Amino acid sequence: MPQVVSVLNNLRIAKPWGFFYTIWIEDYMKTAIFVDGAFFLKRFKNLYEGEKDYKNAEVVANELCSLCYKHLLMKDKGKEEHELYRIFFYDCPPLDKKAHYPISHKCVDFGKSDLAKFKHDFLENLKRKRKVALRLGRVQDLEGWTLKPGVLKKILAGNLKFEDLTDDDFVYGFRQKEIDMKIGIDIASVAYKKQVNRIVLIAGDADFVPAAKLARREGIDFILDPMWMPIHSDLFEHIDGLQSPSLKPKAIREKEEKMLKEKKGFKAKKTNS
Repeated sequence: MPQVVSVLNNLRIAKPWGFFYTIWIEDYMKTAIFVDGAFFLKRFKNLYEGEKDYKNAEVVANELCSLCYKHLLMKDKGKEEHELYRIFFYDCPPLDKKAHYPISHKCVDFGKSDLAKFKHDFLENLKRKRKVALRLGRVQDLEGWTLKPGVLKKILAGNLKFEDLTDDDFVYGFRQKEIDMKIGIDIASVAYKKQVNRIVLIAGDADFVPAAKLARREGIDFILDPMWMPIHSDLFEHIDGLQSPSLKPKAIREKEEKMLKEKKGFKAKKTNS
């Protein structure tokens, strides 16, 4: 059937087929999902801590795919509305170098850290997933240690002295490069080639706006999933919808549970009276 739709599209046959042509097109709408890897991993830990093993690479890889496939389901009906074109996952390999701590001067091998091992196993798991494409950028080494933001605030507030600093108060500086550029190029590519009808972007900043504008001008339905992170109101004018099928933040879940209990209590009280 998708081949039939493709042929009809190329021949631009619309009027003779009419209603049936429209149905075929809608039944086979394709969705491409773009995932900002660093954003996803950070939000996953925040949302699923205590619910899922966020330190298990296989578990996290499976949950990522589960989240993406939820975007293909019809709301409240639980059946597929869209066909998956591909999941594009953007991240950088872990930092692989040695350095010396600023206080103890002990050597640390970042390539053998728990974070590096997790990232390596996580990316290997994703490579084996069907319809998942890895887009890896590079790590820019800033070659230096900086104080963690919270530690700096304590020093400025006079709650911590320099002589009391430890290695744990510092973080080594590095930056992801080429990720935003790769996301923008890939969105532009699938948009210009008419490979999909809908794009879902799992991200949380405004760097996607130029790519979103381009995709929408090409007639693509552009959905943003910030995984329940609040976004600036100005961003709504650049997207076609906002949806987050991931687990809700704990505060929201607790508030909804409280409201549900109050509602049940009110109904029970009303029935008894």
